[in-house]
Order: sequence, then structure tokens, then C-alpha cells
Amino acid sequence: MKLEVKDLSGKSAGELEVGFRIIENNSATQAVHDTVVAYQAAQRSGTACAKTRGEVNGTKKKPYRQKGTGLARAGSFQSPIWVGGGVVFPPRPRDFTKKVNRQTRQLALRKALSERLKGGDVVVVDGWNVESHKTRDFEKLLARLDILTKSTLLVSDTSDNKNLTLACRNIPDVELTTSDTLNTYQVLRYDKIVISKGAFEKLEQRLAD
Repeated sequence: MKLEVKDLSGKSAGELEVGFRIIENNSATQAVHDTVVAYQAAQRSGTACAKTRGEVNGTKKKPYRQKGTGLARAGSFQSPIWVGGGVVFPPRPRDFTKKVNRQTRQLALRKALSERLKGGDVVVVDGWNVESHKTRDFEKLLARLDILTKSTLLVSDTSDNKNLTLACRNIPDVELTTSDTLNTYQVLRYDKIVISKGAFEKLEQRLAD
């Protein structure tokens, strides 16, 4: 598969041959599912916590006498049926992370990227030579690439591009990442993926068989 390379003005700047094997059939969908579920699970803080009846504050005194009140018998203010009492089977701090091996993550990323490439959702630019750090100038750049009104993932080959980082950080639905940290969830989330030629070549090395 060949991809058209554009410059930042939106004009053609040549072609790029995809250097990894495109997944054509319906295989590897389970790998994508497992990887995305594991990624979302890892984002959970797992800090929810509530107290049992043995942990809430309160006296051990019986609320009222056992008989003669016409009320149901009660032996503790900490009972879950009382306001301020403990919680039955309360949530506890826990780790939600799921293990997915490296081969599965790599397969999922290649599958997700293959589908986006086949769908025409990937735009390759010759580089991120952004001269201005102003947001309005970068919005004009996106408009020239015809992707201003869509959620966009920008992929760079390095994290040291200060102008690019400053220019895109205040634009809604635009995220900047690098080819080394790109993951399956990001590939699937955004309407368009704009990746530099250098970042794409690094990504090919990650996905090489």
C-alpha cells in the first residue's frame, strides 16, 4: 500500500510505501478488544473506599431496650440499616490493571492502524516544521489539510517540538503524541490521524514482523 505525503500547505510531496504487513481479513479483532479494555482499565484510579460497620465511628451502646418499644430490635448504631452506619460489602482500593503481552499489543496496534489506513483516515505530512507557536496559525494549517472540524490525533517522531506542542494544546479534540508512545486506543478514538513521515517510519519499525 502506498500513501500520499503532503506538505503543511496541503500540497502533494511524494508517496510513502507502507513497510509493515496490512491485516486484510477480520482476524486480530480479539487482540484489539483485549488491548483497549486493558488500556481503559488501567486509567481507573481504583481509590473508591467505604467503611464497614466495624470501622465507622459510634458507641457500642444498644440504641434502645430490646422489648416493649414496638420497634425492631437493634444492637448497634453502626448497623448498615442506620443512617451513618457501615456499608455492606463496601468498595475497597484495588488495582484494575489487566496483563496483555507485548505480541498481542503489537498485533492490536497493527490491526487498528491497518483499518484506519484502509479507511483513508491517515494523513502523512513531510514533517512538523511549525514556525509559529500560536494556536490560530496552527488552526489555519489544519484547515489547509482539511481536518479542522474533526477530532484529530497528531503523531510526531519526537517530543521536543516546542512550537507544535504550544500551538495545538488549546485546540479541542486534538491530541499530540509520539510514534514511540502511540497506542491502539488512540488510533481508534480520533476521526483523523496526522502523522509525520519520520514518525511513520519509526512506527513501521515497531510493527515490523
